[in-house]
Amino acid sequence: MLIFQGINMKWTDSLDIAIALDEAHPDFDPTFINFVDLRQMVIALEEFDDKEDKSGEKILEAIQMNWLEEKE
Repeated sequence: MLIFQGINMKWTDSLDIAIALDEAHPDFDPTFINFVDLRQMVIALEEFDDKEDKSGEKILEAIQMNWLEEKE
């Protein structure tokens, strides 16, 4: 059950994105995901609404770290 229905997430919403990714991919281990794949997974989220080219390494790393924390 997505709790973000109707919310448009931006790249800076790293915790919300991580939670949405965890809900969308509950069996996925984000430990070794590369940033290209992570970026594509974020862009594919229904709730995501930001410019694709606004992501950078720091943002993607923050999303990955938050996702790993959600898995714990």
